[in-house]
Amino acid sequence: MTAGGRPTEGQTLDSLPLGMNSYVIPAQTRIGHVHLKVSDLERSLTFYCGLLGFELMIRYGQEVAFISAGGYHHHIGLNVWYSKGQPPAPESAPGLFHTAILYPTRKDLAVAVRRLLDVNYPLTGASDHGVSEAIYLDDPDRNGVELYWDRPRDQWPLDAEGKLAMYTHRLDLPGLLRESE
Repeated sequence: MTAGGRPTEGQTLDSLPLGMNSYVIPAQTRIGHVHLKVSDLERSLTFYCGLLGFELMIRYGQEVAFISAGGYHHHIGLNVWYSKGQPPAPESAPGLFHTAILYPTRKDLAVAVRRLLDVNYPLTGASDHGVSEAIYLDDPDRNGVELYWDRPRDQWPLDAEGKLAMYTHRLDLPGLLRESE
């Protein structure tokens, strides 16, 4: 390992120890955006903008679009550069499991879920993780999508040693949906 944390010549990623150095990514680091390969740009825009409510920020012809919540330059990029008209990737292939979209409040999540249910959009799951409540679905290209809200940090479950104790329990969907009324 070099002083900059890079593998030395001949060293592979598989040969590096898990705790290869003491570097810790800054706490303020965030995932800025995700860029998805889609097979039909119009269909994806209908899903992400028409159904989920993202705003179209910019579009370059029939090949790429950038969408956002709240006027940010883009949270999601959609493109057909390599995937136009192609079938979804096999479920067992390596790749992104899902894109998680964080809503600011439980009520905001409930409104989004209500919109999905109102048009009979299929959900693939619904879970209470202790730290969050989440709904799972697939976009039209079978890219996984998680819609969730985080509970306040002081409500996160902890074990006897004070360490985070996430879990997966059935979500109280009727209780969540009451928030949208």
